[in-house]
Amino acid sequence: MKLIDAHIHLDKYKNNEIDSILAGAEWLEAVLAVSYDLESCKRNLQLSRKYQKVKPVFGFHPEQGLPSEAEFSSLIDWMTLHRAEMIAVGEVGLPYYLRQEQRVSSVQFGQYIELLEIFVELAKNWEKPIVLHAVYGDAPIVCDLLEKHSVEKAHFHWFKGDDKTIERMIENGYFISVTPEIVYKEKIQRIAQVYPIEQMMVETDGPWPFEGPFSGKITHPVMMKESISMLAKIKKLTETEVSERVLENTKEFYSI
Repeated sequence: MKLIDAHIHLDKYKNNEIDSILAGAEWLEAVLAVSYDLESCKRNLQLSRKYQKVKPVFGFHPEQGLPSEAEFSSLIDWMTLHRAEMIAVGEVGLPYYLRQEQRVSSVQFGQYIELLEIFVELAKNWEKPIVLHAVYGDAPIVCDLLEKHSVEKAHFHWFKGDDKTIERMIENGYFISVTPEIVYKEKIQRIAQVYPIEQMMVETDGPWPFEGPFSGKITHPVMMKESISMLAKIKKLTETEVSERVLENTKEFYSI
């Protein structure tokens, strides 16, 4: 079984943990190292230069305070300079959880949308895939932006949303990826049942911790094997069929 972790915050791990994740795991073909901010982008670029398996993704995670104009300008300038080394734009999106905590005003939310549109335009102009943090009610807003700019290579990581949005995403050819949460969360299993296997990937979103059988464990790409096992049961396919399909999906989507 060969796998690619389609979404991991590799720069958030300790150096010895990164070595442990990447060294000796012959079954792990690559990891998509998504970025949180400019410093995160720089760290992931360094890691990609050190480890062949690391494919860097540059962006600004939305679940944090808005950047200043100078900070955002510096990030875009840096991404422009290093766009040949990045495999995709991300992680970008909208601050759903901050809004749930009432830490984002309606005016600020409009500013997050404006920033996201800039990233969508960059992905289109640079002909790069875009990696999205867009769940529940935020997903339709993101779909509007993608459609507005005719962006087709969109990856909604750890997606959660309603049936209407799922149908729209499937029709538009957007991809989703499932985390180890699929092993113990019924709502994720239901989405996986509906979504075509041809538009799916697997991820860890590490070092984000998981519950169920993974409780108390450091998040590691090896957990994706359990995701594959559950996905095989849901899709009524063999684990080999599922692992080969999602591997090929990820390689084609990201041109790996």
